[in-house]
Amino acid sequence: MGYVIAHHAVDEAEILNLGVSPGWRRVGIGRALINEVIALLRERGISSVFLEVRESNDAAQRLYESLGFTRVGRRRHYYRRPPEDAVVLKARI
Repeated sequence: MGYVIAHHAVDEAEILNLGVSPGWRRVGIGRALINEVIALLRERGISSVFLEVRESNDAAQRLYESLGFTRVGRRRHYYRRPPEDAVVLKARI
């Protein structure tokens, strides 16, 4: 149904990728995956999680913001196909 990839160093983590199969989108799979990875990171002593999301991906941004992420920056021309900026989000956990 979906997957999440994250890594951490010292007390910070980054969510590298989140994917949900098209037939399972908008039913809470992404939210459950993010909640689970945050719980695992918290158990490992992580205090902050970062991620990047396409500037045009309003649905993903709303999801992350509902989970406590806030905008902390922008990466110009981060995505290549198609070219687009990334919004950098951070959550304190």
